[in-house]
Amino acid sequence: MNHTADNMQMQCMEVWGGNRPIDRNIETPGLHVWAFCKPHGKSLSGGDVYYLSSCASGRITRLLLADVSGHGEVVSAVATGLRDLMRRNINHIRQTKFVRAMNEQFSQLSTRGEFATAVVSTFFSPTMKLNVCNAGHPPSLLYRQQQQTWQELTTEMEGSDQIADTPLGVSDEAAYSQHEVQLDPGDLVLNFSDAIMESEDADGQQIGRAGVLKLVSELDVSQPDKIVPTILEKVSQLHSENLDRDDVTILLIQATGEGPSLRNNLMAPFRLLGSVRQSAAGTTDERHTESS
Repeated sequence: MNHTADNMQMQCMEVWGGNRPIDRNIETPGLHVWAFCKPHGKSLSGGDVYYLSSCASGRITRLLLADVSGHGEVVSAVATGLRDLMRRNINHIRQTKFVRAMNEQFSQLSTRGEFATAVVSTFFSPTMKLNVCNAGHPPSLLYRQQQQTWQELTTEMEGSDQIADTPLGVSDEAAYSQHEVQLDPGDLVLNFSDAIMESEDADGQQIGRAGVLKLVSELDVSQPDKIVPTILEKVSQLHSENLDRDDVTILLIQATGEGPSLRNNLMAPFRLLGSVRQSAAGTTDERHTESS
């Protein structure tokens, strides 16, 4: 697979994403993000929904990857709802309200059997802390540059009898745990849809979580911009039908240690009085503002 990813700089008070094909490098204060999405078959949109947002000062970056059951108009409506939730929570550091609202949205759709797995991450650049919430989605993978090792980011609620960390829409009583991770410059976090985990080896066996972790542990991470295309290439080489059976989405982030500019900090109060910029992900940017 050959990839020539587009480059993009996130603006303050901007929400970007959707459920269309994309291959893009994105810069936000403190993070470098690589986003790839390929809907199943030749579809122009799929069941994987991805969004990034940047707050009024640029200090808060939020990332969402959701795998929605169903297709067509249902997923498009869900994508619109998730985008609106991202907009309403764009300046909130805590993501618990956002995750709760996502579950409520899918609970309303559950009568039609709709649900979604999702992973939500919120990065605060001044402290370089990443808060991760997982709702039944394949676990994120964390690479520590200092130790040069990959590991799973698991989120478990201890000492609670509540239904926890289930896919969105399964139970309106579900609770969702938050896992805070201190990142250092050069650390990586990899999020991916289940098409990667459900890919098969040469014997027709799914590689599973252990197989994905083994695959990434063998990667050369000295050139982060080549990590996503290398993962796609190696997975496709395992079995001829891999990456063709379902939507495929990968979000890779790297902590850079850079913060927002002084100008963005000073402009933040004025941006709060304005509207949220929306960017539709596709072959081209369709940037416009919309009243929030």
